[in-house]
Amino acid sequence: MKDESAKLGFRLTLPAQVLVLFISVFPLLMQLYISLTDWSPLSGQSWTQAWTMWNTFANYSDVIHDSRLWAALGRTALIMAVCVPVEFLLGLGLATLFMDDFPGKRVAYSILIMPMMVVPAVAGYMFYMLFQSGGPVNDILSRLLGHPVTLAWLSDPRLALVAVMTADIWQWTPLMFLILLAGLVGVPDDQIKAATLLGAGPVHRFITIVLPRMKAIIGIALAIRVIECFKIFDTLFIMTGGGPGVATETISVYIYKIATQDLIWGYVAAIALVILIVLSIACVWALKRMAK
Repeated sequence: MKDESAKLGFRLTLPAQVLVLFISVFPLLMQLYISLTDWSPLSGQSWTQAWTMWNTFANYSDVIHDSRLWAALGRTALIMAVCVPVEFLLGLGLATLFMDDFPGKRVAYSILIMPMMVVPAVAGYMFYMLFQSGGPVNDILSRLLGHPVTLAWLSDPRLALVAVMTADIWQWTPLMFLILLAGLVGVPDDQIKAATLLGAGPVHRFITIVLPRMKAIIGIALAIRVIECFKIFDTLFIMTGGGPGVATETISVYIYKIATQDLIWGYVAAIALVILIVLSIACVWALKRMAK
């Protein structure tokens, strides 16, 4: 009876499985095919004829020697190295605070998660306006310092990256807060009470009881934000467009530019495939570490 039920279930879900397989596998195979050619929309030929411009692994060799690509990866890594730890610490602090009851908690909770609901492109435009030379940020700094401040946030190569990081931290700290709050709620309350009775202080309880119980949750939260931060595009592109020059050009912005402006689609496919493989390996490694 079980075998018949399993066979029936397989037959019923087979069309959906084939569709999902086609949606996921076909683009990947097409990308691999295009990455081994010099084909582009300007070639005047259909992508099915890309084999006539076969170049084997020339695009992958160009990936290794592309200094602009490596610089974009470096900037992406810098944004991840700054934003993810800051978002984690802020999210953990806020989650710890919201474990206790206080007046206006529900209102504060609603306000706190609102940035996460904003469309990234809209958030980018908001921070684009905030960081204008005559915008609110310079106005607040002028009032605090007592003299006019006219920093060119989005025109200065160093300040532009700070502005982009600020926007990312503002928008995605709430996500980290929600995940970590869920982890804190799941910590057994009886263990914390027992540790309190034995004389353990708040810091000691947090380090010895709370954090060990939240390792998996913390790993998931960090993995999600690292992957999403690596793909940062909308907010950054609206704010700076990768500029000034290439000062805020991340890997996503770089791929977008060479795909839509230079139309070197074979090279774009090679870059995207390399990134997919590297990220997949990193995710598998992280999951194994979490399992251990």
